[in-house]
Amino acid sequence: MGGVSKIQQELFNLIKSNAAPDLSIIEEISRVLNISTDRVYRRVRGEKEISIDELQALCTHYNISVDRLLNLQPDGFLFQGKFLDESTFSFDKYVDSMVQNLTYFNKFQQKEFHAVLKDIHFFYHFQFREIVAFKDFVYQRNVLQLPEFRNKKFSFSSHPDERFVKQQKVLELYNQMKNVEIWSLETINSMIRQIEYFKDGLIFESVEDAYRLYDAVENLLNHLEEQAALGYKFKYGDPARKPLGEYSLYFNEIQIGGNEYLVILDGKKLAVISHSAINYMMTRDVSFTEYIYRSMTNLMKRSTLISVASEKERSRFFRILRERIARKKHELVS
Repeated sequence: MGGVSKIQQELFNLIKSNAAPDLSIIEEISRVLNISTDRVYRRVRGEKEISIDELQALCTHYNISVDRLLNLQPDGFLFQGKFLDESTFSFDKYVDSMVQNLTYFNKFQQKEFHAVLKDIHFFYHFQFREIVAFKDFVYQRNVLQLPEFRNKKFSFSSHPDERFVKQQKVLELYNQMKNVEIWSLETINSMIRQIEYFKDGLIFESVEDAYRLYDAVENLLNHLEEQAALGYKFKYGDPARKPLGEYSLYFNEIQIGGNEYLVILDGKKLAVISHSAINYMMTRDVSFTEYIYRSMTNLMKRSTLISVASEKERSRFFRILRERIARKKHELVS
């Protein structure tokens, strides 16, 4: 009996700790279990044991591992995510899920997004319509291999206005969070390779499109350098540079292995792992998130902080990246 009470208490503690501050837990549990709020209170206080079916319903709804509740130590971790493929993918739903997640993140007092970036952060694609139009096309044509894109040429004008408005909303929400990022000189390589692939494959409608895209990437780098110098994010094109979320940028001279993300919400950690180009999975597993946090912290110690401080290193880092873009632009017109 006592063992069951401890498990039940731990269950409700986990639910409370993972909930947004403004969410009524009792009312939500009432809806999940389809019982009155009075009956929920009795379960939360430990006056009434939850049934196996109720345990399953709550663990499923709140993505809680039963192994963790029972204090088991399996050789694995519980992740949450969905597989996106050509039969199930919808860009609008994908962007809507970003809005939903970031809205939830922003309800917390402490809201931090830490990232180790092998590639340019996907949120930064939304800074410029040219970049997000290109990346969306790459996902649909080359990753998902949608039949209607097989012989289609890329055009900036084909990017839907409605989607771009939603993507700007995603960026607005993301900019409210504190950011800690680790880049290397290879972080822009995949973007360059994709542009070159489209150029060589004659998938652009004209060479001018490739040049325009490189211009947008260069403008993005300029914007990120300004943010790093100031130590905070601001909306692109804002002459007042109104401060939004804090921005810390680290430069690591050794090639980064992959893209890793860690969200910290009032002390609780959520790890986000990208895979298969467009898919991602998440976990709140304490041992896993703490391992990722320690790994990122150790990588920071072996990196150079180039936001606010280290002006010389910051200038060198962004100069090298811009020179790569400049060489590609020169090749287009020579």
